Amino acid sequence: MIQVRRGEERYRGGDADAGIESRHAFSFGPHFDPDNLRFGALVACNEERLAPGAGFDEHPHRDTEIVTWVVEGELTHGDSTGHATTVRPGDLARLSSAGGVRHVERNDGTAPLRFVQMWLTPLAPGGEPEYEVVREVADGVPHRLPRAGAALRVCRLGAGGRTAVPDAARVYVHVVRGEVWLGAEHLVAGDAARIGEEHGLELVAPEGAECLVWEMGTEPVYG
Repeated sequence: MIQVRRGEERYRGGDADAGIESRHAFSFGPHFDPDNLRFGALVACNEERLAPGAGFDEHPHRDTEIVTWVVEGELTHGDSTGHATTVRPGDLARLSSAGGVRHVERNDGTAPLRFVQMWLTPLAPGGEPEYEVVREVADGVPHRLPRAGAALRVCRLGAGGRTAVPDAARVYVHVVRGEVWLGAEHLVAGDAARIGEEHGLELVAPEGAECLVWEMGTEPVYG
């Protein structure tokens, strides 16, 4: 099964007056869609754009694995456990909110900020919050999230490049930039594919592309 969701189908959110533009791949906030609540452990895949000086003021999370991939600009992060970092293009940030944490996300730079943020439901609730930033993520190397039973690969493909899609129970592909072919399906930036029980697939980039590829099992998730 391959289900393609186009970028123009995303739910639009944010606050234009505050310099925030959000595009949600899954049911989110006022955009309630009972047929689009999650795919495996993944419950959010948001494309965010923040103007210089814009951001999300301190707000709480719990029992959510939050993974952020910065595409352009710099993201300033601060949280209630004392972490304060700047996340740049090529860096992958993970916040395990566990039993509860508060954080702030802002564009304190002078250039527009664009990032993709993904939320996953853990296998079990509670625990202690964790935060890490992996600098200069290598192509195709799985970054594992044991709490969610999932792994993320960043796939950067040159012109004519190709890479195998993991043979996992569930795979989610988000195209960050460029275009790819997934079998007979043509995906461009902003598009996503939800793949279940398919094997032997490849991503092929005619002119080059960057994709985020989640692989997830069938373990029951909390929530």
